[in-house]
Parts: sequence; C-alpha cells; structure tokens
Amino acid sequence: MSETRDRKEELPRGRDHVGLKDTFASRRYFRKFERITAHLARVAAVMQGEGRLAERDVEILTRYIMRLGFTFNALSMKYLMAGRGGRRVAGALSMDRLESGFPVFSELMLMANDAAQAGQHLENMPEAEELKDDMVRKIVGDREVPLKLQYALSQRLYYEELLKGELFWARNDPRADWEGDLGGGRRAYTVHWAVYDSLVNLPTVYIMDLEDSGRTALPKDLRRWPEVQTHLMNQSMEGLKLVTIAQGFDADFDALHPKRLRRFHIGPMYSSAFTEQSGPLREVLREARAPEGEDWALAWTMEELESREVREERAGWFGTVEREVFALDPFAGRGADTGATRMERAIIMPQRPFQALEEKDPPGFSSVRKFVVNSSGRVLSV
Repeated sequence: MSETRDRKEELPRGRDHVGLKDTFASRRYFRKFERITAHLARVAAVMQGEGRLAERDVEILTRYIMRLGFTFNALSMKYLMAGRGGRRVAGALSMDRLESGFPVFSELMLMANDAAQAGQHLENMPEAEELKDDMVRKIVGDREVPLKLQYALSQRLYYEELLKGELFWARNDPRADWEGDLGGGRRAYTVHWAVYDSLVNLPTVYIMDLEDSGRTALPKDLRRWPEVQTHLMNQSMEGLKLVTIAQGFDADFDALHPKRLRRFHIGPMYSSAFTEQSGPLREVLREARAPEGEDWALAWTMEELESREVREERAGWFGTVEREVFALDPFAGRGADTGATRMERAIIMPQRPFQALEEKDPPGFSSVRKFVVNSSGRVLSV
C-alpha cells in the first residue's frame, strides 16, 4: 500500500472541514493540485479542438485556471511548515473533505486580508537571503533544525506571492472585453467573472456574450458599468439557474442584451488520500490502488444558455425595449430543471482510476465525458 494511503489516517475524522496538520500530507495535497491545474488548461484546449469550446472561452478559462494555480502556490507557502513547530506557529490548511476536496471558503477570505497587508508585513521581515544565511549558521553552528527561521522564510515567500497579484480570490469582479462594432450603434462584449462559492467551496467561472446598444461604451459608462458589476456578483450563486441570472440581467438593463451565458464548475476533487465523498467514485479510487499523485479525479461541469430570439416589449407610453427569449433543453423537460440550453458533465482522471472506472462501470457515468491524463501532459478524450 502506498505511503499516501498509509498516511490518510493522520487526517482528523468526523468533520466536514479538516485541517491538514501533517507536513507530508499538506505538501502532497498541494503537489496534487499543482498537477490538476496544469491538466485543466490542456483539457480546455482539447475541448476547443473538438469544437465544444470557442477559442475566446479557452483564453478566459486558462486565465482563471492560472490564477487558481497561483492561489494554491501561495497557500502552499503559507502552510509549508504545517505540523512542524507547533500549531501556534505553523497553522494548518482547512479543506472540505466531504463535499469539494478544495480549501474552504474562509481560507480565501483570510488570504485576501493578508494580501491587503502584505507590504506592511514584508517591510518588517528580513530578506530571503538573510533568512537563508541565518538558517545555515543555525544548522552548522548550533546544530539545530532552524524551524522558526524556516517558518519565517515560508511566510515571506507567501507575502511575496500575494504581492504579485493575479490570484483567484473569493470574488473576481467582472471584466468586459470588447469584441467589435456590430453596426447601428451596437457593440459586442465578452463579460467574464468568477467566484469561490461559499456554499460548496468550489471555484466557478462565468462568461457572458452580450450586445450593448447604449450611448456610451459599457466599460466607460460610469453609471451602468458599476451597476452591472454589482448585479452580476450578487447573482453569482450556486443555487441560481442560468436562466434566472440571464432574465434578471436582461430585465434590469434595457440597453444590454445577453446572447449567451456559460458557467463552469471546477470540482469537486476526489482523492483516496484526502476526501471521503460518497458515491461510486469513492469506490473506484479505492479499487484503483493508484500510486501517489495519481489517486484522484476531478469533476468539471459546463452549463450553457443561449438566446433563441428577441421580442419587443412596450416601455412607457411610446417606447419599446428588446427582451431575450432563451432556449431551454427540450429533452424530457430537462430545460425547466437545469435552467440551461445544455449541460455537459465531465471528469478528469489519471489512467489507473480510469481503468477502474471502466471495469466497474457504475450507473450514471455513461453520459459523462472522460478525460484521461498522464504525467507527460497528454490528454485523451473518451
């Protein structure tokens, strides 16, 4: 049995959220996500090659995936000394072991608070090279393990990562990318934003294609653009259907016309070493007996809502406004349930878990796309 599974019992049991207090478990956890985030961008590129994602969507998704990777890298520095030097010194990453497999929402909130004060912390800390020199002197001269100096260096590296910016925060406010003039005073934009959903502890990315018929270009409109940003962030909740979000936006902004809305759920992450979600994947990963670093699976869900047609409504005594009519999934009434034109579920996993999944063939997975990845970066779409 691998070292990974041997050490699983070191994780506290009986709670939804656990702290990775063991140094080796914490470092393996972050190495696992380093591999996973690297695979995500490649999976998006494969979906583009299959015509399932537009090039623009892949560019935006890759940007958020990179930011998610930077966030995990920063947290790995913060908790580099987890389990060493005592709980009071090093702390422990809190993760959701039953639902998402990701860090809990409060970790990103704490990180945002740390980022606001990163400069102040670094002003009062020795430079990295000075800390390394002190560590060498401690080892050679005093023949001691310089735990406190190691911790100080890890915190300096953490704050330096925060100052670099471009991380995935709990709230990543909307940005509007101009896509061109459509004629007749209309402009096309791609608006995208992301949140770390506090209910399910998962990163979620939104992409909206819209047309702007207002007098002032949307990002330069000091009245509309702040309102748009606030509206979209307030509606970015797991429980809301895409059609609810799009119809509310369409009703609140007469000169903005949402033509397509996509939502990407990244996760949950399943791992035989770190999580205890129920369901067939738990059994698949257990039976796969994959080596360390390959005992995982990541769910990936894409929802898409498209406008089917435009109708006009009266506004005031003499005016009219455009309203979008959205197309819902016509099959077996699923559109009313999902609130989307289509939904596609996928799962990303290394080869050994995929082989176990194929052999076990649990119900409900026949319609789920599978992406098989390996350490060399190859992605196979099944």
